[in-house]
Amino acid sequence: MGDIAKGVLGGAWTLLVGWILPTALNLSVFWFGVAPSLRHAPLAARLWPTTGSSGALLLLAMSILLGLVLAALQSPLYRVLEGYLLWPSRSYDRGCARHLRSKHDLQDRLALLRLARREEERVDQPSRDDAAELARLRTNSRIARAARKDQRRTPVQRSLIREKLARYPVDDGQIAPTRLGNAIRRFEEYGHDRFRLDTQVLWNELTGTAPEQVRRQVDLARASVDFFVSLLSGHAVIAVAAAAALFAPNAHVVALLVSAVVLGCLMPLWYRAAIAATDEWAAAVRALVNVGRKPLAESLGLALPSSLEGERAMWALVTKLSRLPYHERATALDVHRVGLPSE
Repeated sequence: MGDIAKGVLGGAWTLLVGWILPTALNLSVFWFGVAPSLRHAPLAARLWPTTGSSGALLLLAMSILLGLVLAALQSPLYRVLEGYLLWPSRSYDRGCARHLRSKHDLQDRLALLRLARREEERVDQPSRDDAAELARLRTNSRIARAARKDQRRTPVQRSLIREKLARYPVDDGQIAPTRLGNAIRRFEEYGHDRFRLDTQVLWNELTGTAPEQVRRQVDLARASVDFFVSLLSGHAVIAVAAAAALFAPNAHVVALLVSAVVLGCLMPLWYRAAIAATDEWAAAVRALVNVGRKPLAESLGLALPSSLEGERAMWALVTKLSRLPYHERATALDVHRVGLPSE
């Protein structure tokens, strides 16, 4: 009974922090910045609270209701911000190309810094490959210009380059058209890149068998990203409502303009905060994959092979068995089943 209570309370906490709290903040902004201009509209006049306590109760009820609605719609909200939904194909392709170039530029900047440092520290002549690579990077005007700025930065500031690069997926074919999409895609591909364990396909099995503390870390880390995504989405809706309310009779023009401008300025800030918050989410998913593979294998009646190559082959077969219709080639998984000979 205690475990059930902990699970319910834990889920309620992530829901409260991730969706209900930012919804309450957005409704408060709407209440004080936009609603006064709509107060004399027929529908608003009927619903407008007559006392302060009724107004607070209405705000609380609407926060919970809309927070639950946003939580139910979180997948579409994320897909829009990641660039998968409502994006024209041309914009999608252009965004992917831009971020692929940005990823390669970050890699080249780090390579140029590393090779230049080796050139300064080395007494003998650099190898032919290093010299050719160094010459190639220095002839790239865009990389050379960025490298000159990087040279003037402190080691701590240079580490930010690695941090930005770490927010891209390893596989160039997994590049997304937005920064948030890439920041999320990097840990979605982690299990497949390292172990051929597709966490997108086996997510429920993995979270159902992993240690409770690890699952809890994933939920808490995601709640931080949910908070900023919900806040950003609400800001966009309120900014549009403020712009539309300018045409209402008796509109408070100054308050509406200030609300729309301030919210518009805050939206990029929340977007950057959501990207930064994915770092903890990525670390939690990495831990989930690293420590959850063994319990997952045991729950599936499998024994982890002693070699990494054998384990990658096993998880590839498990993923295909879960994702694709059955084929007789899936019997290759028998060598990994408990009670049968394994490598």
